[in-house]
Amino acid sequence: MAARYRPGIGIVGVVYVIIGVFVAWDRGYLGADLLRRVAGALLAIFLWFLVLLGVDLTINT
Repeated sequence: MAARYRPGIGIVGVVYVIIGVFVAWDRGYLGADLLRRVAGALLAIFLWFLVLLGVDLTINT
């Protein structure tokens, strides 16, 4: 039986990205402020209808 091709990244790709995030955090390329801003932007993208209704999706600590 022939093997089927499954699109997407495998476990090696996931490990590669996790190590890359760790190295970037360790070297100062990523910080808590940047992560808060990215998380807020993702919330605004996926919950855009709440933004149009006036909901503030900023993440504060």
